[in-house]
Amino acid sequence: MENKDFSLIKQKMISSEPMKNHTAFKIGGIADLFISINSIDELKQAILFAKMNKMPITIIGNGTNILVTDKGIRGLVIKIDINNLDIEKNKDFSIVTIGAGYKMMPFSIKLLNEEISGFEELSGIPGTIGGAIYMNAGAYGKEIKDIVISTTCMDYDGNIYTFTNEEQDFSYRHSMFENDNYIILETKLKLFNGKKDEIKQKMDDYLNKRKEKQPLDKPSAGSSFKRKEGIITAKLIDECGLKGYKIGGAMVSNKHAGFIVNENNATAEDVLKLIDHVKKCVFEKFGVKIEEEIRIIGEI
Repeated sequence: MENKDFSLIKQKMISSEPMKNHTAFKIGGIADLFISINSIDELKQAILFAKMNKMPITIIGNGTNILVTDKGIRGLVIKIDINNLDIEKNKDFSIVTIGAGYKMMPFSIKLLNEEISGFEELSGIPGTIGGAIYMNAGAYGKEIKDIVISTTCMDYDGNIYTFTNEEQDFSYRHSMFENDNYIILETKLKLFNGKKDEIKQKMDDYLNKRKEKQPLDKPSAGSSFKRKEGIITAKLIDECGLKGYKIGGAMVSNKHAGFIVNENNATAEDVLKLIDHVKKCVFEKFGVKIEEEIRIIGEI
């Protein structure tokens, strides 16, 4: 991190950027400074710039699983948009190295065209590969940890590390990266060669299930609450009669009780109050403590 000529990254930085423009929820206050970076060198420069100016750093991906508070984010927000992709095809399997900023859905289309299978269950998840690793995203019985070989990341001093699957401490909606000690750069996946028509059929089936059950037509951060072992959280919320319940512009989805949606220009405060109300109702009725799956960032 020796180079102190920040002219290139300063050209990319945006002051007073509304974070609602960078979240699937379409909610969020102002970031003091915002930059989208496309390379490791840019990332190193951005971090050094923030350090030299004594600014806190917040890392985001595509903003699909976060709620930014109404007061916004102090310091520098860095959006990881590293999109490298390398496919090494073998006889029966393929090794895919993919940048953290690569979006999950376009990636699944690329795999389909390459006739590579094993990603179909995850194909409809919004967000980026980096975000998926960060929270060990999953759907339909598969988690990203099931296909990860290793992940390369950087610490806040610019040092690069590669961690094996086991070292990443994957569990339900969790990885070691939640400690925010490292920034994910790329990951290496093991997938299997398949037939295009079979892969497409599976992808279509999973996408249709999503469309049928999830409120994809309204801004949200995906599933709002974590499931608990042996308990379907959305079912408990539904049985509390909370579908359609609103606080301000935030609403428990009529389609899927596990989703909180931005129904009408919701604020982060609306969403947080609704999350608390849902938790309270479920605990009072069933004695079960549920917790949000959404990552809440920004000044409280």
